[in-house]
Amino acid sequence: MALPLSDLLMLGHGDKKLAACVLILLLELFMEGAEAVPNQADIDNHLELGKEFLARGQLSDALTHYHAAVEGDPTNYLTLFKRGTVYLALGKTRFAIQDFSRVLELKPDFTAARTQRGVVYMKSGEYELALTDFEEVLQDEPNNPMIHEHYGRIQPAIEQWQLVQQLIGHEDYQNAIPMVTQLLEISPWSVGFRQARSDLYVEVNDPLSAIADMRQVNRLSQDSTEGHYNIAKMLYRIGHATNALKEIRECLKFDPEHKLCFPFYKKLRKVEKQLVNAEQAREEKQFQDCITAGEAVLKHEPEESMIRYEGHKALCACYTGNEEYGKALTHCKDALDIMKDAQVYCDRAEALLGTEMYDDAIHAYQAALDLDENNSRAKEGILRAKNLQKQSERRDYYKILGVKRTANKQEIVKAYRKAAQKWHPDNFRDEEKKVAEKKFIDIAAAKEVLTDPEKRQQFDNGEDPLDPESGRQHFRGEHPFAHFQHGSPFQFKFHFN
Repeated sequence: MALPLSDLLMLGHGDKKLAACVLILLLELFMEGAEAVPNQADIDNHLELGKEFLARGQLSDALTHYHAAVEGDPTNYLTLFKRGTVYLALGKTRFAIQDFSRVLELKPDFTAARTQRGVVYMKSGEYELALTDFEEVLQDEPNNPMIHEHYGRIQPAIEQWQLVQQLIGHEDYQNAIPMVTQLLEISPWSVGFRQARSDLYVEVNDPLSAIADMRQVNRLSQDSTEGHYNIAKMLYRIGHATNALKEIRECLKFDPEHKLCFPFYKKLRKVEKQLVNAEQAREEKQFQDCITAGEAVLKHEPEESMIRYEGHKALCACYTGNEEYGKALTHCKDALDIMKDAQVYCDRAEALLGTEMYDDAIHAYQAALDLDENNSRAKEGILRAKNLQKQSERRDYYKILGVKRTANKQEIVKAYRKAAQKWHPDNFRDEEKKVAEKKFIDIAAAKEVLTDPEKRQQFDNGEDPLDPESGRQHFRGEHPFAHFQHGSPFQFKFHFN
């Protein structure tokens, strides 16, 4: 119960500070009461500003002023109608219907509001409500051509929706999709139709189209936490971890401790970080780091999914780069079992080349071309595989020095010195000396090729730059160690500084 003014003032009697506080409180109460009194001049000013912003297409600013005008006079049906049309232009159909309904409570014969509400109901797929509004409009305006056109579309739409439901019941998803699409042309704001088509796209394994409809559903539902969660789950399902993480963060903006979004966010953050790390390490040729990240992805996601595909795909490439070809082939197979992809086939071919399975590598490159006929990596790979197959019948300079194909120049020189000291012809006699001479020639040739970037590239492409038959021989067409081929008339005196 409110105290009389005299009693309020008595509360501060004998205490000047308390009395001052009471007076300030009273003044604020009086000011609030004064501001609550509608001021027609202010209302008219808000209406005029709303009209100006509306003319400039600044809908949000216009809505702000119409809000103020409605608060000033909530019984003015024209102001409510104007605000309803702005809501409609902004796609806020639920609020638009509320304003049009309030207008019709204040003025039941306002045909424009009933027409607009009927159109919103129709575009929202609420056909029975739309029919009711259109029938009332036709009683007042029996010759209204627009209402007749809308009215004539509704009953066929109702029957088509019933047919769609029958098709879904018979699992005839492919034929149901175009029929729902036709309904959405009549009712683009229908959450039910949009959700139904999204579900149908999931059934026919078209996740990107499903996500597009899910976004529309969420927008029409005013960005619900459930909507963001469902979109994030779908993005994760198709392997788009980074986009899924963005979506789940939108959910957490509305509810930081959402019972579904928060635990999913914790898992997703770990997976997305490892996928990004794997990709970055692969690009930087830090293959061991890539392997660590890829294995972590598989650990965080034990269920078969496109996320595991991304993990297997990274490991296929990075184990190949690390020359662990057996493990690479296992992950390539696991990735291809989930989804056929031209780049994975090319990575598999690279691993097969590393194991000298040239025919299988050519077949893998061809499989990539079957998926992407313009894939330059596969085209070049087939030529390289054929060249390496021919080269396998000749000298392999990497094997001669016992180094990996990824060895740097320092490692190659070190391996050369070790091998040259071991096989120096001065260390052998008689028949063994001839074997050592041949070995030593190959060792020197390997060093020449592998320490020269241009020659090494030629060799990696399947061409031997020291092979007289390749057309790339040096020293005026003569093999650089030809004078060793049939034995040496002198003693070797090489130094390894």
